[in-house]
Amino acid sequence: MTAPALREIEVIAPNFKRRHSGVTSTVIRLVPLQARDIAITACAPDLPPEVPNVPPSRLLRMSRNGPKGPRVWHARRNVEMIAGLALRALAGKRLRLLFTSAAQRRHSGLTRWLIRQMDAVIATSSKSASYLERGATVIRHGIDCGLFAPVPDRASLRAELELPRDGPLIGCFGRIRPQKGNDLFVEAMIAVMADHPTAKALMMGRATGEHAAFLQGLKDRVEAAGLSDRILFRDEVPIADVPRHFQALDLYVAPQRWEGFGLTPLEAMACGAPVVATKVGAFEELIVAGDTGHLVEIEDTATITARVSDLLADPARLNEMALLSRQNVLDNFRIEQEAAAIIAIYRQLQAG
Repeated sequence: MTAPALREIEVIAPNFKRRHSGVTSTVIRLVPLQARDIAITACAPDLPPEVPNVPPSRLLRMSRNGPKGPRVWHARRNVEMIAGLALRALAGKRLRLLFTSAAQRRHSGLTRWLIRQMDAVIATSSKSASYLERGATVIRHGIDCGLFAPVPDRASLRAELELPRDGPLIGCFGRIRPQKGNDLFVEAMIAVMADHPTAKALMMGRATGEHAAFLQGLKDRVEAAGLSDRILFRDEVPIADVPRHFQALDLYVAPQRWEGFGLTPLEAMACGAPVVATKVGAFEELIVAGDTGHLVEIEDTATITARVSDLLADPARLNEMALLSRQNVLDNFRIEQEAAAIIAIYRQLQAG
């Protein structure tokens, strides 16, 4: 998708980090959808072709005003807040500054100062909002429910993905590192496999260099347990293949020790996979305990094991929860809802 000329742009969503991250995913998901209703562009070194995008080098050459007065600058990181302030204070661009905060911790002094300079703030969860020292509008992330949707024949899909066709499949996806609790997943799955001989598990994601030894340690534990054919590891797959892997699952586990928001439970539930998750990130606001999944305390591997085992032992209840999971996302977490709520903030800032 070609971005409109900068003189026509009303909103700029910068994404200055080259390596793919949660923020990058948010920009990739939202900007093309929002572009249907408002003149918005990303501003990033590199994004997929379907995302309207202008290179950061063009920012200094853009006109002082947008087509309807000040433009909205929607930052999601400190460096992008700083860039917006610099463009406004030093380059004389008329900007309304907006920041989205997902963090669930006390911010650094610099971040708190930057947030105070913003014209408006969005928090991705009520918990995130509680860490801010100013008012914020809570807008939770949403999911493309057309892309993330159940499939009628999981067995055939698994065959296409070269995954085991038979038995329930339990997933844990995302970056592989200690804060994500991958070791807790492996420990729980080793225990689950002993009582459920047809069950399989899949951990999928990338470990950066500093966490390569952590990943190898997990593989070694699985091999030592004699379960290398049932607890599987798969590297990060292309973005286009991610929904298909969620669609292959019967159940999802999110065992994080810390999380900012955490999209994977929504992606799993949208595909009809209930979730067992720790009480971090926005998980308590996403999962209806007992209906779409279960919530457990951080580091509580025994309860993760028990909840997964109970669901595998009751296929009828698991199927019922799968239907409730999908409906919960359709009712409350569609990406169209998120995009519209953010555009409403853009309009308020332009009018103000």
